Amino acid sequence: MAYLPPYCTPILGFCLTLCVFLVLSLEVHGEDPTSHQIGGDGSQCGEYSNQVIENGMCHLVATLPQMEEQRCPDMFRCTDEVSYWMHENEERKQQIILLRETISELQEELRNHRHRVKVLELQSEEKNRMNSSLEHRFHELETHYAEANTLVHLQGTLIFDLQAQIHNLSRLVESARRNPGCMINIVRTSSQMSAEEARHPEVQHVSNCPIDCASIYYNGVRRSGLYTVVPSLGAMPVEVYCDMETDGGGWTVLQRRVDGSVTFDRSWREYKDGFGDLHSEFWLGNNHIHDLTNQGEYSLRIDLEDWSKKHKHALYESFSVDGEDSQYRLHVSGFSGTTEDSFSWYHDKQGFSTPDTGNICAEISHGGWWYKQCFYANLNGHYYRGGRYSPKGKNPLGPDGIVWYSWKDSDYYSLRKVSMMIRPRTFRPRMSP
Repeated sequence: MAYLPPYCTPILGFCLTLCVFLVLSLEVHGEDPTSHQIGGDGSQCGEYSNQVIENGMCHLVATLPQMEEQRCPDMFRCTDEVSYWMHENEERKQQIILLRETISELQEELRNHRHRVKVLELQSEEKNRMNSSLEHRFHELETHYAEANTLVHLQGTLIFDLQAQIHNLSRLVESARRNPGCMINIVRTSSQMSAEEARHPEVQHVSNCPIDCASIYYNGVRRSGLYTVVPSLGAMPVEVYCDMETDGGGWTVLQRRVDGSVTFDRSWREYKDGFGDLHSEFWLGNNHIHDLTNQGEYSLRIDLEDWSKKHKHALYESFSVDGEDSQYRLHVSGFSGTTEDSFSWYHDKQGFSTPDTGNICAEISHGGWWYKQCFYANLNGHYYRGGRYSPKGKNPLGPDGIVWYSWKDSDYYSLRKVSMMIRPRTFRPRMSP
């Protein structure tokens, strides 16, 4: 093939097309394919040949030699119009290529969008299924919540009822603890029984009834507190405070002073029935003391404490009190203890007096006691804080404090704490069950 100069290259397509047209024209007119020389001025610019092939196409062969400073003949030059349209055609081709690329990109983007839409649809379906499941679960939870509320309400009602029952049961237990509800069969004494046998608790056939705190102790109770006892001689039940700790326990407390919260300047009737608070300061009552101390042989213990918290006690082997018709006459003897006796040697066999009975000692002392001319012990006197008090104070007639004379060898020292309690002489502490 011949080499085309640079300025002929752009028009090659047009020239070849023109040649094909010429060859076809020759074939139509019955001319044989031949070789022709190119050159209009006698110089050789090149040659070409054409031939029709079997499939009816034109086979064109052109030889264009390299020619310096020579121009191809006019048949190889394109006009300005042809050049313009060829240039436009090239731009269209570039635009078509760009359009194809843009279309390809748009198609790819469309595919991506379709994929994202599909993913979103799947996600939406999954969310719908999840929402449906959550909604179903929510309805189930609402149902369970309603059932739980009903159960809570029922349980609250049951708890309230149980609390009420427990409260009632506690009251019943406390009542049973304080008042055992026992039965008493009093065996009347016969003419063959001695007076001592008739007074002894073992011959009184008491069924399930504690007659004192020692009986409660023997029933296995080892805790101090309030209990109900029934003296065995047919007396009424009485609530008492039991001391289950001091010297082995089993003590029935008759009197206590601890803080001056209860006044002991009381009438005969009040000392007869008892007054005060069993948890703090009180007098059990002369009738009850009589009933308790006349159902057997009892010992008396008196505990004393001064304002420096020094503690002593007096123990009397025998203690009892007669009935009201004998003015609750005192019987006390058999002293021992850690303090000197200021009670039995002077007050034994004395009747009980109160300020409203006309007894001058009771009026001076502002309390009830077994006064003689007046006292060496006065545990129901006025409560003076600090201990020492002056005879020139509220009562210039004489001493009226809580006095145990031998403590300070003085009637003008009032003790801080005192208590009186009894238990059977035959009592023996036992090991806890």
